[in-house]
Amino acid sequence: MANEMSRRDVVKTGLAAAALGAAGSFEWVLPALAQGEVMVPFTDSHVSPPFNPNPAPDRRLLDTRQIAGAYTPKDQFFTTQHYGHPEIDPAAYRLKVSGLVSTNLALSIDELRKMGNTELIAGFECSGNRRPVQGLVGNGRWTGVPLKTVLDKAGLKADAQEIVFFGADRGKESVVFRATPPMEVEQQYGRSLPRARALAADPAPFLAYALNGEPLTKHQGAPLRLIVPGWYGAPNVKWLSEIVVQNEPYMGKFQTHWYRTLKGEMINGELKWVETGITHLNLKSFVARVTRNGSDHKITVIALSDGTPLKSVEVQIDGGAWAPATVDPSTTAKYGWKLYHLTVKNLAAGEHTLVSRATDVNGKVQPTEKELENKKTFLEDNSQHPRKVMIG
Repeated sequence: MANEMSRRDVVKTGLAAAALGAAGSFEWVLPALAQGEVMVPFTDSHVSPPFNPNPAPDRRLLDTRQIAGAYTPKDQFFTTQHYGHPEIDPAAYRLKVSGLVSTNLALSIDELRKMGNTELIAGFECSGNRRPVQGLVGNGRWTGVPLKTVLDKAGLKADAQEIVFFGADRGKESVVFRATPPMEVEQQYGRSLPRARALAADPAPFLAYALNGEPLTKHQGAPLRLIVPGWYGAPNVKWLSEIVVQNEPYMGKFQTHWYRTLKGEMINGELKWVETGITHLNLKSFVARVTRNGSDHKITVIALSDGTPLKSVEVQIDGGAWAPATVDPSTTAKYGWKLYHLTVKNLAAGEHTLVSRATDVNGKVQPTEKELENKKTFLEDNSQHPRKVMIG
């Protein structure tokens, strides 16, 4: 196969260098490519134009063909934001907690470390992650302190109902009210959780100050970020600077107007258009890469869920029967991504279409594109995603 990339080529071009170089901080279970294994390129998206891991200054994509382990290296973990990357002095940083609390707090990173040094394995994607690249996704081993620990220290008052999280990133926004001209104001990126969700034991929201055993990078929200296990990336506020406790719903732009899905649903025999907020991950899988070793072809699939256990992940080739894939034992954490593999022997020469589907233990099956045709917004695209490869 003239277009296949060997293990030597991958290392030579530097595509896997970051992943291999990070191996010293913790054990990698999956090799970038096994000896004698070569990558089979996709013919539907990654060839023309070439994959660009940094398509814009405020965005980084993960090239899933280069997965080298259970966890995504810090310099490959996806990132996207609305107000750029704020510069924060770690020594001067303080997490402020205020509002309907018994005690206002201003906590340094060192003080937060003394409050907790626990780990959480969590993988998630941007709610806008979709075909053809599927690069806004990652899986990490986060270190930090449970949100509840901080809120308990502050002491929530009886009428506290909404916990609002603000990042240090901010920008100008045009706010429109009925019968008044638009007003331009400066706003911080913010999201909120209801009290019960913020204090939940499982999944417990988490304040992370390290990723894969190292301090967060600027791209990942240094020095502190929120992780809501099993949720999309938008609620996982980066550069977390303030927690404000209040008793009324938070109405910020990105929660109220931006990160929402419009979908037609049949209710009482009538099609109604329903808007929902972006919260928990929808059941999803997609073919991430294909490799060849001799006459064997290994198909690797990434699967995501909100923590609901998976019953199966299957792969279909050219519209044929669904074949069960096997979960990689290094990726079984409840809120982490799951990597599944299927090895196919003697795959015929020519172009092939590959698609995966996930099913959870409750019987929910990942939808097809047709089954989502009543969803009018591009966010939360968890449809089955056909990929094409050429076998020489």
